Amino acid sequence: MFDSAKAQLAANTVRMLSADAVQKAKSGHPGMPLGCADFAVTLWSKYLRVNPKNPAWIGRDRFVLSAGHGSMLLYSLLHLFEFGLSIDDIKEFRQWGSQTPGHPEYGHTDGVDVTTGPLGSGFASAVGMAIANRNFAARTGLDKTGLMNHKIFVISGDGCMMEGCTGEAASLAGTLALDELVVFYDDNSISIEGSTDLAFGEDVAARFAAYNWRVIKVDNANDIAKCDAALAQAVESDGRPTLIIGKTRIGFGAPNKEGKASAHGEPLGAEEVEALRKHLNMPAEPFTVPQEVKEFCHARAEELEAQAADWEKRFEAFLEADSERAKLIYSFLNRTVPENIQDELLKVIDVSKPVATRATSGAVLQKAAELVPALFGGAADLAPSTKSNVKDGGDFSRDNYAGRNVHFGVREFAMGLAGNGMALNGTAIPYTSTFFVFSDYMKPAIRLAALQHLHEIYVFTHDSFYVGEDGPTHEPVEQIAMLRSIPGLTVIRPAEAHETAQAWAAALQADGPVALLLTRQDLAPFDAETAKKVDVSKGAYVISDDEETDIVFIATGSEVNLALEAAKILRESGVGVRVVSMPSQELFLEQDYDYQDSVLPPDCMCYVSIEAGSTFGWHRFIGRDGLAIGLDHFGASAPYKVLAKEFGFTPEGVIERIKDHFICSAEDDDCGCGCGCEDDDCGCGDCGCEHDHK
Repeated sequence: MFDSAKAQLAANTVRMLSADAVQKAKSGHPGMPLGCADFAVTLWSKYLRVNPKNPAWIGRDRFVLSAGHGSMLLYSLLHLFEFGLSIDDIKEFRQWGSQTPGHPEYGHTDGVDVTTGPLGSGFASAVGMAIANRNFAARTGLDKTGLMNHKIFVISGDGCMMEGCTGEAASLAGTLALDELVVFYDDNSISIEGSTDLAFGEDVAARFAAYNWRVIKVDNANDIAKCDAALAQAVESDGRPTLIIGKTRIGFGAPNKEGKASAHGEPLGAEEVEALRKHLNMPAEPFTVPQEVKEFCHARAEELEAQAADWEKRFEAFLEADSERAKLIYSFLNRTVPENIQDELLKVIDVSKPVATRATSGAVLQKAAELVPALFGGAADLAPSTKSNVKDGGDFSRDNYAGRNVHFGVREFAMGLAGNGMALNGTAIPYTSTFFVFSDYMKPAIRLAALQHLHEIYVFTHDSFYVGEDGPTHEPVEQIAMLRSIPGLTVIRPAEAHETAQAWAAALQADGPVALLLTRQDLAPFDAETAKKVDVSKGAYVISDDEETDIVFIATGSEVNLALEAAKILRESGVGVRVVSMPSQELFLEQDYDYQDSVLPPDCMCYVSIEAGSTFGWHRFIGRDGLAIGLDHFGASAPYKVLAKEFGFTPEGVIERIKDHFICSAEDDDCGCGCGCEDDDCGCGDCGCEHDHK
């Protein structure tokens, strides 16, 4: 029997813990926890199925605090319901090394299912959780058992409703009929600047009804009985995701700040906290949990542990009844990748003719999907171009949740965040795909994936100005530097078929997010002898070398073959050249210094990087005096071979840039400097004259 009086006391305890913690930290957002405490405590004490002793239990409901600024709401709940967060942790809110950072962080605090903070990101990630769970259950037969019918509860706010990613994700969720989603919209009509009327006047209920969501309205969500009634209705599915629109008062209970913008993003103030305490009739000592609340929450924690134990018994019985099905289930839960994955992927590549790396990637994906059941994803309406469909995998839809191809629609931002949720569900290695230039729309999602150390794969095609006729709007330039600047993200730009297969192997075996950058245009494959040298796992390797090295080329992707052609011309002039393929700067920098020096000799004075993108960041490898050949301007609309010539991405263009950069800079053409080589035109610049050399 649900005890609403004790639940009310627990809600007021959440309010005081939140207000006290924010006040002690002199930083935080007290208004949202005070306003949402009634709904949250009702949810956690009666409806949410979790296991405090095993926060990662696969059978649990998920709880997503999309309005992550209200983190003290979640921390208070984790403390009260015995997830191991102590009262001392609560007191250390927002402090160095604490378990209670300013916004919830997945992997940092037990019981946090997703890192939130950027508004709307939690909402969209929850949609991805639902997608992954539906697919896992359908492909393993668990959908027929009732073992995977958990809910995904989300608390969102006005800011979440304003952010575009929420609309994208909500539209997708309604299309897919993901009825495990139950979203509470904390409709308090207040934002940082004041009333939401300043910038937000739409009918949210009508919008979500148009998205094919069920909408439940609660005129006073600071009333536990009304919250209970709404949740009771919401957990009984009608085949649609559910939005509960709950009218609340921000800063509820604070006599002088309730309903005001000043309650949103700053401490209430010592006097107001004390006024709140008196108004709620709570104990005088800060950070106090009444004994009644401890007993109420402990009883619920014990009930939850018993429910989880019963689930585990039923799950084990299901596994024992079918060993082959059990093997499949474990391959999802462990996200198993065969140890020989690279050898297997190399077997399917076509090296008989030039092939675009996007096409090779598509062939490799088929084999990878066969060997890795957990691999699951799709594209933002571009699968025919990005070659990212699993053939015969079926379409993931409201009529076929076992399909392996997710059609995200033209929703790159929601796709990226949904990919994060798919990874967080614990049953998938998700991949998402679009043209590289549109990674701009996904940047916040990619950053959050890296922050959470999520294992997912981005398949970005049409990776340079070689897109050609589509012009500068579709030709990525600075995007590669953007991705490389994200801590924890591995970027791989393979040069041809062998490197592409190895890049996929590295991505599947990674322990964080990986971006694969792939070409539209065909690239010649390495010959058999050269292919033996390929080692994408090291990030960079020597692909062609002379006994004496005067100049070192470092190239990536489509420019590796260009470097090889330019090297051939230089060698005909007597210049010793080393060509290095560097598909991944990140993987190369993980190698020890001895290996790095063996590839990029420190005593070489002439380094040249070649990449059809921004030169930003290349001087860390080529040195201050090195030559970075790239594109530090936007592209143009023309056939790609014309662009290559105009932008200097031909062997002759590369040689001309080298001569301009490394030859003596004296204005006097008759200075007579010489390097001592038999060929006075070698251009090595090692003459010892009094003039400066580039």
